Amino acid sequence: MPQQSFEALRKQYSVFSYDDYEIARVGTRVRLTFHFSVEGLCRFAPTTEIETENLNLLNAPDSAMARRIVFALGMVELVSYWKAACPKRVEVRCGTLSDEDAAFWKHLYFHGLSEFFYRNGIETTEDDFMELISVGAPGEDGAGTFRSAGLRLIPVGGGKDSCVTASLLCDKPESNRFFTVNDQKARTETVLAAGYTENEIVRTHRTIDRTLLDLNAKGFLNGHTPFSAIVAFLSYYCAYLIGATDIVLSNEASANESNIAGTEVNHQYSKSYEFECDFAAYCARRLCPEIRYFSLLRPFTELQIAKQFAALPQYHDTFRSCNRGSRQNVWCGKCAKCLFVFSILSPFMDYDRLCSIFGADLLNDRELLSDFDGLCGFSPVKPFECVGTVSEIVAALWMTADKLQSEGRALPLLLAHFCERAQRPAENPLRYWNPQHNIPAEFLPAVKEMYRYVAADC
Repeated sequence: MPQQSFEALRKQYSVFSYDDYEIARVGTRVRLTFHFSVEGLCRFAPTTEIETENLNLLNAPDSAMARRIVFALGMVELVSYWKAACPKRVEVRCGTLSDEDAAFWKHLYFHGLSEFFYRNGIETTEDDFMELISVGAPGEDGAGTFRSAGLRLIPVGGGKDSCVTASLLCDKPESNRFFTVNDQKARTETVLAAGYTENEIVRTHRTIDRTLLDLNAKGFLNGHTPFSAIVAFLSYYCAYLIGATDIVLSNEASANESNIAGTEVNHQYSKSYEFECDFAAYCARRLCPEIRYFSLLRPFTELQIAKQFAALPQYHDTFRSCNRGSRQNVWCGKCAKCLFVFSILSPFMDYDRLCSIFGADLLNDRELLSDFDGLCGFSPVKPFECVGTVSEIVAALWMTADKLQSEGRALPLLLAHFCERAQRPAENPLRYWNPQHNIPAEFLPAVKEMYRYVAADC
């Protein structure tokens, strides 16, 4: 009885508190420590560290503005710990929140936890799931001078999207810096393949308090949280430190689509355009308006990005998007994310080369049928991964089927299954342009050049 468990935990553990945060120098790193507690249950003290040995810090890590940013990072970190027992009352004891602030945070928490609520069978509303109040002393005034180095900070996850963004920003390579969380080989190799050095990476290291993992093992609630919102605030803090005026994301139009038709359950909520706008407005109001946060790829679909990526062979051997295989730096070949990336690239890359990259022909793997049906819209739930829309995958698969048949090749198992059930799209999605974006004018020429390429010859 998931709903009963939710209600019982909230009744037994009724108060969650954000007690404090600390900023300290530890060797060459800046360490951020957050203090949370659940009344009558436990305390948490997760940490995040930023390696600064290779950085020129123009703005102090513990200035008044820095503290406001770190406080905000703690506000988004807290939801990962709150979800274990989902206390009704959340007390912020290390700062104050205006009504507008509280509304921003509750909206982010509720929609960022939509998958968590759905998969745990929890029914609640944005009004009722949490009472968010501040009971602490007012925080420090964030007014102060922001020293700018005119840099651009590019978050890199190791997948195809950030590779495309890096390639589009080649006009001013001296201005580009890259940002990673818990760096993995594919992320570093993305930067190297783009022609930069490791010294141009801002590396951060985030830990999860073991107490949370122990609670999960005991049966407390667990599930997806808005990790990209953590990336947003942490990259913002790093941008402030090094004087970067632009944080350039690689989130596409497809991130706006829900995983379940007719609902707002979106695995990618904190990559959506709605969150991007809300985050930018919060930062302009409460933090440092000189720092801009936007996605360079928002006008495009995953299908268009795949076509652009296929023309960047320097990244093909190094990119990785598989969550299961991330620690080993491999494509597992057995998950929905691997299947999606394979499928969306299949119209644009040599098919045998693609199979070589993934280690198998994923469209010929019967074990992936359930995920495949979800991606194609044959079943009502799209896999809970960062994947594109149904219309994009349908278009990609028809293009691949036509290509393979023109080459005289038999269709792989899943592709043959697809052709028996799917309808051809009425319009070519490679001509799509999403007008809802926040791209500054000086970045638009590169974006429009990409559009001319991906929309050509179709």
